[in-house]
Amino acid sequence: MPSNQISGLLGLTRRARKLTTGTNQVLTRVRAHTTFLVVLASDCGNRTKKTVTDKCRSFGIPLVTPLTKAELSGAIGQQRSVVAVNDAGFAKKITVLARQATNQN
Repeated sequence: MPSNQISGLLGLTRRARKLTTGTNQVLTRVRAHTTFLVVLASDCGNRTKKTVTDKCRSFGIPLVTPLTKAELSGAIGQQRSVVAVNDAGFAKKITVLARQATNQN
């Protein structure tokens, strides 16, 4: 159930224009410390996973992987494997839901 809520929140975040999509744009936001959370698809490519994970760790940006690539793409209406949440409120709620999803599995 939390994955459905995460998808809904990501869609709402996109409509509020508080979401950055695409690997290069997300990494730019991470480097500039202008994002609050990165959501990475659990089934993305190894190269993308390593790059995004390493950058988030280096710059202290939280990272969650609660959705698959298909679920993430469906939630935001674009085919993407990584997005950045640029609003503290949305980021906090998505983080809480991602933890709940992890604890249920």
